[in-house]
Amino acid sequence: MRRQERKGEEIPLLEPMMEPVYLMSIRPQYARAIFAGVKRYELRKLSGTKPIEEGAIIVVYSSGKVRSIVGEFRVGRVIVATPERVWATVRKPGTGIGDDAWAYLRGGKRAMALEVVNPLLYPRPVTLDEIRRIIPGWMPPFSYRRLLPGDRIYELIVRKLRASLYGE
Repeated sequence: MRRQERKGEEIPLLEPMMEPVYLMSIRPQYARAIFAGVKRYELRKLSGTKPIEEGAIIVVYSSGKVRSIVGEFRVGRVIVATPERVWATVRKPGTGIGDDAWAYLRGGKRAMALEVVNPLLYPRPVTLDEIRRIIPGWMPPFSYRRLLPGDRIYELIVRKLRASLYGE
C-alpha cells in the first residue's frame, strides 16, 4: 500500500484506479430512473469541461432531498455534439428521456449524452452528513468531477462502496 500526504495528513492509497471514475450529481428522480433501468442516457451540458470517456465509472450522488452517494454505472456510448443533435439521438422511445430534458439542453453550445450501462446500487447509501463527519466541509460537485487517486472522497468513501459491490 502506498501513502500520499495531504495537508499534513497521510491517506492510504490502495491499488491505482483501473478506469476513470467520476462523481456526478443527479437529481433524485433521474437517479431512481437510472437504477430502475428506465433511463438509459444521462445528459449534460458542456461548457469548457472535458467530455467523459467511454468505459468510465460514474459514481452517483443523488442530490435534492436524498443527498447521498447511492450507486454507480459504467459509461457505454458517449455522444458529444450540439444540443439539437444529442436530443435527436436520445429522445427515441425506450431511452427514458422525457421532454424536460430538452428544456435543460436547449440554448447550450455543446452537450453530452452518456449511455448508462450496468447500473448498480450500493448496499446502502452514504449520506452527505455521514460524508461530512469523515471529510468536514465536503461539497458534492455541481455537475461532475473526475476522482483521482488520493482524493479523500475516493479513498475514504467511494473505494469502500465499490469494494462492497465487487468483493475487493
